[in-house]
Amino acid sequence: MKRTSLESARCPIARSLDVIGDWWSLLIIRDAVLGKRRFGEFQKSLGLAKNILAVRLRTLVGHGILEMAPASDGSAYQEYVLTEKGRGLFHVLVALRQWGDTYCFEPGASPSELVDRERGRPVRMLELRSEDGRLLGPDNTEVRRLD
Repeated sequence: MKRTSLESARCPIARSLDVIGDWWSLLIIRDAVLGKRRFGEFQKSLGLAKNILAVRLRTLVGHGILEMAPASDGSAYQEYVLTEKGRGLFHVLVALRQWGDTYCFEPGASPSELVDRERGRPVRMLELRSEDGRLLGPDNTEVRRLD
């Protein structure tokens, strides 16, 4: 079944999903955030068929989320490196992680936690705040069309 492209959709969520909307792409980005850089590292971590992984990596490079760079160890290999656009997805991954910790595991049953590297303390839940600092949620926000 051919997927419908959302690249010209008026909704920024739809356009974002057109780029990173399958789980393999988000898991590749997760692994890149965690420091994986080589094809074999992604393949081993994800257990994904090589042909599917190659297509997903090519798509992420094509969208400017990853870029190819010479191997950091000086070998003849190329590595996949997150771009600024790719690093911009960090908050999306944290939001998904925190949602999953809250709703996909029994309380206290998550197998890992996100911590502040400098202090070793757990990271607080992401919050959406207004310009004046008020906590916001779906009941007190709206989308306004700009056209």
